[in-house]
Amino acid sequence: MSQSSSNVPRRRFLQGAGAGILSTALAPRAPALAGSEQGTPALRSPMQTAIAVQADLSRGCIPFLSWDIEGGNMARRNLLRSPLVLRFCTGGTTRMSADVPAQKLLHGSDESWRFVLSPHAEIIWTVVTSPDEFTMSISAGGSNPEEIEAVEMLFPFDPSVTPVTILPHAWSDDGHATLPAVLSAPDFGQLLLDDASHPGMTARLKGSRTQRSVDLIVELPPAISGKFCELTFTPVVLPPPAGVTAPQLWRKARRGWFNVWQSSSRWGDQDRPFSAPAGILANNVISDPVSFALPFYADQALWTPLIAPGVSVIDQVRRSIEWWLEHRTDAAGEAIGYWNYRHFLDANPGLIIASWDYVEATGDHAWLAKNIGRLEQLSDFLERRDVDGDGMVEATQSGNFGTLIQPARSCCWWDALNCGHKAGYANAMIWRAWCCLAELEGLLGRVQQQTHCVMLARRLQAAYSSTLTNPQTGWLAWWKSADGQLHDYATPIVNGLAIAYGLVEPQEGQRILARLQAKMRAVNFTRIDLGLPCTLIPVLAGDYLQPSGVGSPHRPDGTDTFQQYMNGGISAGHSLPFILAHYAVGEQQEGDEILQAMLDRQNTVGFQNGVRNSAGGVGWTTWNGTPCGYEGYLADVFMFLQAVVLREPSLRARFLRPMKHVSR
Repeated sequence: MSQSSSNVPRRRFLQGAGAGILSTALAPRAPALAGSEQGTPALRSPMQTAIAVQADLSRGCIPFLSWDIEGGNMARRNLLRSPLVLRFCTGGTTRMSADVPAQKLLHGSDESWRFVLSPHAEIIWTVVTSPDEFTMSISAGGSNPEEIEAVEMLFPFDPSVTPVTILPHAWSDDGHATLPAVLSAPDFGQLLLDDASHPGMTARLKGSRTQRSVDLIVELPPAISGKFCELTFTPVVLPPPAGVTAPQLWRKARRGWFNVWQSSSRWGDQDRPFSAPAGILANNVISDPVSFALPFYADQALWTPLIAPGVSVIDQVRRSIEWWLEHRTDAAGEAIGYWNYRHFLDANPGLIIASWDYVEATGDHAWLAKNIGRLEQLSDFLERRDVDGDGMVEATQSGNFGTLIQPARSCCWWDALNCGHKAGYANAMIWRAWCCLAELEGLLGRVQQQTHCVMLARRLQAAYSSTLTNPQTGWLAWWKSADGQLHDYATPIVNGLAIAYGLVEPQEGQRILARLQAKMRAVNFTRIDLGLPCTLIPVLAGDYLQPSGVGSPHRPDGTDTFQQYMNGGISAGHSLPFILAHYAVGEQQEGDEILQAMLDRQNTVGFQNGVRNSAGGVGWTTWNGTPCGYEGYLADVFMFLQAVVLREPSLRARFLRPMKHVSR
């Protein structure tokens, strides 16, 4: 592969032992041809973009495909685990282009293969590169090309490099994706995949979590004499969302901005909970859809609902909401968290918040009117969980010391911590959800229902700080268990969320932040480039998932696994509330300092190392940056990038508007 640093695009073929390399480095050029205005998606990059395509000259396949849309050196790594091929079906038999005798055809600098599939039918596959894109065209010939029953293009991606997925124009009920589609390779960049002459062309996304494989299968139109398909791959570059006034920060955020949106491939036995259908926003392309993670993806989609011409990421959010409502919410109104795990207090709020994001981004009041009853059902379930009527919503889990035993999980995203009963993280999400639902009810003129939501939110707000404040530390504990004990682990996560969302008054928020910053200095935490630890002190073994699990301590004091996973480890995405808390109390410089350090890391070391599903995943790290996660790629890690948008007062005010309206 070659990459050019000059201002003149170049392309070359390197002859080798039966193979040739077709590669192109796209040089700097004028601003985008379309969408160059702020907030509008753009095609074709104004910087140096590298697209590398290696064609095997002796066989009909492409063994190497990669790109770097942001002008770095990522294109040196192959995104394929095996060669890209065409798949033909003739006479009921399926064959791969790499296994069919191929005649190489040269047309100038373009690369073509001719496949004779029968005495009466043949296919010509041509790969063309240009400074703005690369194209693959498929032509049929022979006296009877109709003998070719089907042609597909198979992209066998390697998620251990990075989890390539697609964000298409639409998903069908049976899991087919309709082009155009953004082909998203986290940290490598995005290409718009389309065939303008065949609108509505479809593709399938299939994967295997155990084998760590992802296959994108593009279903080509029926073969007819002459060219019948021309797939174009065009770089996608997002300008800053309207209202962002720091373009230098946006440039640093842009490489990872798409990373939070991972459409699931179809993997696993669909009759079992440990599986996923195609096209639901998930941890990664071969991992779990998670209801309580959906607002992380939706919040980011709010600022960039249209990511390319014909492709709306907020529509991907809507599809995911509908799937959870229709297939993973029971008759009592409780949404499943993931797999078949119940009793997550942040699952229902996650769907309500994501619905607010969708309606706020689109103004789709018809969708809201159709689904408001379901959203109210989610809210009613939460209201019933306030079992003692004090305003705080109690978890099913007691949170009492020593009660979180496998295979149980806790009441929220932090499912390896023993948080339960009156839990700070879950109730902060419920507070936001009730505020969002109040605004949604108002949009439909449902005054009585709106008033009820406001009442619920205000009762929770009134009880929150008094329930969780630890007078000995001066900050909020993570949870108060059913036996009346506060479980305080000096958490920047819960305190940051409460301050950012207005559950704590700004002056008190300043004092809490100052105390937590002093605690960070006392425990020698300095690596803000990694994000913020979930706790600043070890979690006692009795307050962690037992007897074994990622990060489970065996020493009673929790020191043996401290800084690993949820025992004080760092998952970078959840640093966002702590950054926003500084903005909320007027400490812009302090918030920016954390954001800048994390952006610098995103553009050097990064926050993912491909899909691992084993120890060594960078989705979590210790305080010195040692990987201590399991998935390797966790989509919500990249929600910290929203701070580039939310540092802007006007945009932050829009984001927090439902809570500001309800807050006393």
